[in-house]
Amino acid sequence: MPAGSVARRPRPPRIDASDVGAPRPPAALRRKAARADRLLERYYGRPARHRQSDPLSALIGTILSQHTSDINSHRAFARLRARFPSWGAVLDAPVEAIVDAIRPGGLGVLKARRIHAVLRRIVSERGAPSLGFLRRWDGPRAGAWLRGLEGVGPKTAAIVLMFALGKRAFAVDTHVYRIGRRMGLIPEGLSVEAAHRWMEALVRPGRHRPLHLLLVRHGRELCKAGRPRCPLCPVRGLCDYYRAAGRRRARPLRLTASRSA
Repeated sequence: MPAGSVARRPRPPRIDASDVGAPRPPAALRRKAARADRLLERYYGRPARHRQSDPLSALIGTILSQHTSDINSHRAFARLRARFPSWGAVLDAPVEAIVDAIRPGGLGVLKARRIHAVLRRIVSERGAPSLGFLRRWDGPRAGAWLRGLEGVGPKTAAIVLMFALGKRAFAVDTHVYRIGRRMGLIPEGLSVEAAHRWMEALVRPGRHRPLHLLLVRHGRELCKAGRPRCPLCPVRGLCDYYRAAGRRRARPLRLTASRSA
């Protein structure tokens, strides 16, 4: 090395988002995710253990949660269960009655039709309104089957897999995607849909559900979309967004000559 020259730190390898169809994130990035997981749990505490729910109830509840608040979706689900004694009764009911029951959740007509279509498909293929058979399947097979249902995308399928079936999956909502992009855990240009499989491969076994819950809470309380509260953030030392903001603040002011000079 010539005298007086300064060694440059090697730039991290660029992750090509087009090559992550069957992802295997770099080891350094997996370590970074594990470190962020530990720091978030130290800050927020360990998420409460979740008792696995009935998978069909979880699926319908998640459909009701689409494009609305938790309060409204919970109210719609409670009204639906109070109105109909079983999922078979929901299938036998006219769509208009379902729309009326789930009205607090918004998009009643669309969601009622999706619920009806899902129940009809399950009964036609399996003979009863139940998803218990998915417990015997591995995660990829169960996820593929769920995504074949009307109105069920990667996030809805991942929520059912994680919370109701105990399968390995990672649901990427707006909070998870925003934080993942800011921290550099999700590659530049990777779509939300592809990010589900990427995060599933990135996160340590057994930590998918807890880290999902921690990231959602972090997105709601500190790493907000509009004005992130970076000074309070427990993972700011790992965050690309925070470091970039620091560099912007550290840039010297560009002074221009005064006309009066």
